[in-house]
Amino acid sequence: MITADTSIFESLESNVRGYCRNWPTVFTKAKGSWLRDEDGNDYLDFFAGAGALNYGHNNDVLKQPLLDYIAGDGITHGLDMSTSAKRSLLVTLRDTIFAPRNLDYKVQFPGPTGANAVEAALKLARKITGRETIVSFTNAFHGMTLGALSVTGNAAKRAGAGVPLVHAAHMPYDGYFDGTTADFQWMEKVLDDTSSGFDRPAAVIVETVQGEGGVNVARAEWLRHLAGLCEAREILLIVDDVQMGCGRTGPFFSFELAGITPDIVTLSKSIGGYGLPMALVLFKSELDQWSPGEHNGTFRGNNPAFVTADVALRHYWSDGALQASTLAKGDRVAQTLGGLAENIPGLSTRGRGLVQGMVFEDASQASKVCQVAFERGLLVETSGSTDEVVKLLPPLTITDQELDHGLGILTGAIDTVCSGMGAIA
Repeated sequence: MITADTSIFESLESNVRGYCRNWPTVFTKAKGSWLRDEDGNDYLDFFAGAGALNYGHNNDVLKQPLLDYIAGDGITHGLDMSTSAKRSLLVTLRDTIFAPRNLDYKVQFPGPTGANAVEAALKLARKITGRETIVSFTNAFHGMTLGALSVTGNAAKRAGAGVPLVHAAHMPYDGYFDGTTADFQWMEKVLDDTSSGFDRPAAVIVETVQGEGGVNVARAEWLRHLAGLCEAREILLIVDDVQMGCGRTGPFFSFELAGITPDIVTLSKSIGGYGLPMALVLFKSELDQWSPGEHNGTFRGNNPAFVTADVALRHYWSDGALQASTLAKGDRVAQTLGGLAENIPGLSTRGRGLVQGMVFEDASQASKVCQVAFERGLLVETSGSTDEVVKLLPPLTITDQELDHGLGILTGAIDTVCSGMGAIA
């Protein structure tokens, strides 16, 4: 039962607030894969900070080094000054992430959000090529600032800009058509036809799995085709790995499965490890054409986040254990969801690793499932152009027992809604 006083949020906080409307309680504590509210109710977290908490809440592996760093008066705010925390992180990135994958990337610390990383990537691509247009894809989501919105597909989010969103073109994502239409037929034609009226773009930006767009999964062959198309035409390829990076799909980078090497990669959310704000832009060394300070940000030097990022990389990515565990858990989820889809009309499933989605032909059922799930102790959100997808983003560190518990709640919620007993006014 929920008795928490939420009146101050309703009276003083802006109408822009969103998640709290779906989960109307006041949370006080969190640990691992669980949150607790003021009334002592526990909720299993299949949301994980929208993908910012891949290693769970208050992870002890990360917490103690962070506490030690703060207690030792370590640098908190460092702009782009050289600090011991940043040095350690860069060494770990090089040795743990880049070297094993033969990646010759430079590292940029932009403002500590995914949208800022995207803005920096778009600016860099335009600076390098001298071209203006950025190609993105249907159902894409890249952030809420103007540049990021220009390459986002959702009409409602784009409308919030209040100004024309220009210098962007949108192409069909993998599977957007009927499955028989050649995905790149239009894109290749207009790029190569000098009378198409389509200027050669500076870059293409893509998510290998569109989370906000509805857990749309690009095939490896589609990604390879896209990478080849870009390389042949001297168009930079940007992979937005803000939500799908840091192991969400299994490998550290979501594009590893396709065997491609993007020119530019954006990371945020779980790169900080502990949920602390942090973002990175990675790009091939020859693309490092920035002038000093040409893209900056007051909080680009969040050193406590460097500490937890460093520990997370060393602890979880020095071997293949987490990747193997994530893929096994993803198979476990996919098997359960697939069984539901086989038995419930109008229900289908898609996903990769520990990002999985249940797609409802009747879009209204998705939000009802999430509401019933919340009432039974599970946090899960919707995504997709009409919120028709129930999206699962549990922490990668979730135990098998917790995963089964959450899937049990979800299965019950779907059964309740789809049997007609969960009709919610």
